[in-house]
Amino acid sequence: MRPVTEAILVIDVQNDFCPGGALAVAGGNEIVAPINAMVPQFAVRVFTQDWHPAGHSSFASQHEGAAPYSMTEMAYGPQVLWPDHCIIGSEGAGFHSQLDTRGADVIIRKGFRREIDSYSAFFENDQTTPTGLAGYLRTRGIESVILVGLATDYCVNFSAVDAARLGFQVTVVESLCRAIDLDGSLSAAKDGMAAAGVRFA
Repeated sequence: MRPVTEAILVIDVQNDFCPGGALAVAGGNEIVAPINAMVPQFAVRVFTQDWHPAGHSSFASQHEGAAPYSMTEMAYGPQVLWPDHCIIGSEGAGFHSQLDTRGADVIIRKGFRREIDSYSAFFENDQTTPTGLAGYLRTRGIESVILVGLATDYCVNFSAVDAARLGFQVTVVESLCRAIDLDGSLSAAKDGMAAAGVRFA
């Protein structure tokens, strides 16, 4: 077992982010079995899900003439416009069928407010609206978090940087993540994570 002060955060291993999904990340399914093997080593196990209402403001389909993966400006800052994905209750929003979630202590669902996207497990994209995860981890006595999942350059990245900003020791297991890598986003994300004090394993 890992130290009781350490938690694993399994980020968005959902059907829509795996091959065949609406926002597929190349190789997203390859990390499922090794994550299953790793999770039982931790006393605290957190899983996250992207969980969007139909017609979410981050969907390109909601912006006339906008192409998926183009950029727009929201009240809270720049926003990538995504294909419709992880719609509440849909098969795409479900966890990958081979992901073993039976050991989850808590499942954090994010992005369910129509007007704001949410990459991080800790805050929505305005960087102020909390998910409640930080408080949960602190009441469980957690000091460090290990991140795995999808995608390295978006939800893993934002979660890792926020965790470091909140004072947790943070490690991202690169071999158990996969990236979208949109216009150099992976390199930028890794630089940003390193600058925030995130470690890579």
